[in-house]
Amino acid sequence: MSLLDALFRDGSLRTVDHALAQALRRLDRDTPDPVLAAAALASQAIARGHAAFDPAQPQAYSEAAIDWPEPQAWREALAQSRWVATPDPQQPADAETPLVLERGLLYLRRYREYERRLAQGLRRIAAQAPPPPDLQALAPLFAALFPQARDGDRQARAAALALLQSLLLATGGPGTGKTTTIARLLALLIAQARLDGATPPRIALAAPTGRAAERMAESLRMATGALQTLEPGLAAALPASASTLHRLLGSVPDSARFKHDAVHPLAYDAIVVDEASMVDLPLMCKLVEAVPDGARLILLGDRDQLPSVEAGDVLAAIVDAAGEDEGLPAPVAERLRPLLGELPVRADPGSLGACRVHLRRGYRQTESLDLAPLAAAVRAGDADAALALLRSGELAGVHFHEDLHDPLTGVGREALLPAWRALSEARDPLQALALATRLRLLTALRDGGQGAAPLNARIEEALAGSHRPTYFHGRLLLITENSYRHGLFNGDIGVCLRARDEQGRDVPGAPVLAWFAGGAGGARPFHPSALPAHGGAFAMTVHKSQGSEFDSVWLQLPRQDARHLSRELVYTGLTRARRELHLAASEAVLRQALSRHAARVSGLAWRLGG
Repeated sequence: MSLLDALFRDGSLRTVDHALAQALRRLDRDTPDPVLAAAALASQAIARGHAAFDPAQPQAYSEAAIDWPEPQAWREALAQSRWVATPDPQQPADAETPLVLERGLLYLRRYREYERRLAQGLRRIAAQAPPPPDLQALAPLFAALFPQARDGDRQARAAALALLQSLLLATGGPGTGKTTTIARLLALLIAQARLDGATPPRIALAAPTGRAAERMAESLRMATGALQTLEPGLAAALPASASTLHRLLGSVPDSARFKHDAVHPLAYDAIVVDEASMVDLPLMCKLVEAVPDGARLILLGDRDQLPSVEAGDVLAAIVDAAGEDEGLPAPVAERLRPLLGELPVRADPGSLGACRVHLRRGYRQTESLDLAPLAAAVRAGDADAALALLRSGELAGVHFHEDLHDPLTGVGREALLPAWRALSEARDPLQALALATRLRLLTALRDGGQGAAPLNARIEEALAGSHRPTYFHGRLLLITENSYRHGLFNGDIGVCLRARDEQGRDVPGAPVLAWFAGGAGGARPFHPSALPAHGGAFAMTVHKSQGSEFDSVWLQLPRQDARHLSRELVYTGLTRARRELHLAASEAVLRQALSRHAARVSGLAWRLGG
């Protein structure tokens, strides 16, 4: 049996992967089987989130006992194939070849071009220095915004770097002040424009999902409140809303293209993107190409979170290329002396070495939740430390339910159902929506006994009975696609409520409406039949929870190990909690998850000089 057929029968390939290989075989029947199999695996790699297929690691695609080709011989066969281009790294690949072999990785040509163009675009932005600011004139405002600027404050360093350069990557975990930093940074850019007698900079705020964009805008509005006491005019000039990246770039119906691109760039002077870890390779490429010459691009994110669902792990690649941020190039450090004082110097920062600042101090921590030690152990993949912390019971607000596999029995049922029943007792939609953010059950799986879909069905039956209407009073809904017509976006949470009179009594015959945040009154009603694609929201996958946070989180790991479990998934799930975390897992599954790193095969880091 050929390698291609073995992979297809094993279920390691999708029909579309197999079809690509079959198409190449029809066009040239002399194409060797290893080349056909590699082509199918390059297609399958995209479905698994990779930018390319690595012939040295084929075992990741099948658990069957397969006699894999020797990697070097496999690469040589690919290099000799008419279907595989081997271009210069800076040049586009031949449009007549569907595959590209570069530095040992096999790409679908389109994804190799995304990588090449993205690296080219990032280098273009990083190389363009904005007009030199008058740092002496800005120093008093800078000192007021960052009182600890001369004591190694990384927020201050990030803001200062953004004054001097066009590309900034600000990374950090939850609560490290990324949004606060951006609010003050943008205030400085506005103040600089005033000093120069120029118009205020045009600023765009964006995020990968509607919910993340909404949270970004909310956080920025809260952060600007502190600016009012310093200089009210600066706060008033800051943007009040954010959009999805698709809306920013201008989606074209039934097309992968956008209205804004390299030929028709965005009309902004500064573009700030939050939750950059969720941005996939094609979308980041198109965003970067749409950034006009002379504009600033500021990326915010946490590289330890789950990477994008689609292909690529762009944030991690940029971080790897930039390296550690323990110092700055000597010329940059000297220029920033008026604002930051003496700074450590890096001997060889590389092309992106001055573009990254990692924020380390936590601000979200409360007396009720001591999450930092556990998050650090999970990030490091240290299962022994994580289990010791969980079992000790010494972390405030952290509860470990070892070997509990069904969150809807015993202690789980007692902790979860009463909070959801309270939704049906809410006085009005605003109170119901506030209650909806208090608790969420997160799971690693979408289907199966411990998946989000069956858990939602069981929760809804427990709350409203087996013969419940689809949209019963108190049901939580999760929007799963963007709808600009409705102003609803992937990740938005709503609650179904019957109309009630002023005494809180049900209005006979009144329909159940789905209420979502927004609008003049703070909540907007929709008839459920008019909603875009949606599902239940009592339980969510960890992937769907990215960009959101809840007062209390119950993180349920599956009974058995699964391939996509990783330390990034556990870290992302537990850091959605603001005040309380419940983690239910067995020691074996938790150890397996923390031993696995959600690494993506990509060449972006070396293209950027990493």
